[in-house]
Order: sequence, then structure tokens, then C-alpha cells
Amino acid sequence: MKFTTGHIGLNVTDLDRSLPFYQRVFGFEALAEGSGIDRRWVFLGQGGNLVLTLWQQSRDGFSATTAGLHHLSFQVDTRDDLAAAEAILRELGTELTYDGVVAHADGAESGGIFFTDPDGVRLEIFIPAGAEGAPAPAGEAPTCGFF
Repeated sequence: MKFTTGHIGLNVTDLDRSLPFYQRVFGFEALAEGSGIDRRWVFLGQGGNLVLTLWQQSRDGFSATTAGLHHLSFQVDTRDDLAAAEAILRELGTELTYDGVVAHADGAESGGIFFTDPDGVRLEIFIPAGAEGAPAPAGEAPTCGFF
């Protein structure tokens, strides 16, 4: 039996704030959306493929101190793609956890940018190769595990 990730579902506090963030940063398109008396949701994807669902059903932002999601990571192909995403984040005024691209560990080829969404969910956009020479804030430990 083989498993692959289907899609990720995130609770948000304000869909009107989160939806444009995910559309702008990741280029997601709304595939479906709906609402009820006390709920709203949107399915986001690329090329017609579902990637992320947002559910407006939380009162409080993300907590890094409770069990559950640690962070959500998205891969891009090139350093230029990573730079384009970083430029959008800076344009939106999103604070990066580290200053620009960092390596996943000392000497690693892979690396990325780390930040949070409007509710504080920890996010990463990374490249599997091309981050050689970038600093590794956590040394030999995985950078993505300690932000």
C-alpha cells in the first residue's frame, strides 16, 4: 500500500483575510467555496488539483505549544521561484522568521524561507537544491524543526 498526501485542511479565523494571502503567495485558485449559517470554507488548488482547504471555524490563531501541525511546507523548483515568493511576502509585509533563504542544515543543498500566515500557522517554501552556502540557523539540526 502506498500513501501520498491528498490535500491539507487548515482552520482559519477570518477567511476574508486568509484567502487572499494564500492566493497571492502561492498562486492558488479557488476551486469551490461555500458557507452556512455559522461556517465558511474554500478549496484552493493549482491546475484544477486540490491542494489546500481553508475552514473558517476558529476563534483563536495557531498555537505552536499544542500537539498537532508543526508547519506546512511547499516545494518550488528553482532559486528564482523562491526569490519570487520571498518578494511577494515582503510586499505583503509578512515577517520572515529568518532573513531570507536559509539552508535546512549545515552544508545542505536544500533550503527555504520560513514565515507565518495571518493566523500564525508556520509555513515554509523550499527548494530541494540550490541553497548551498546559505546560513543554517540551527546548525546540524533541521532548520524547519526549530522555528
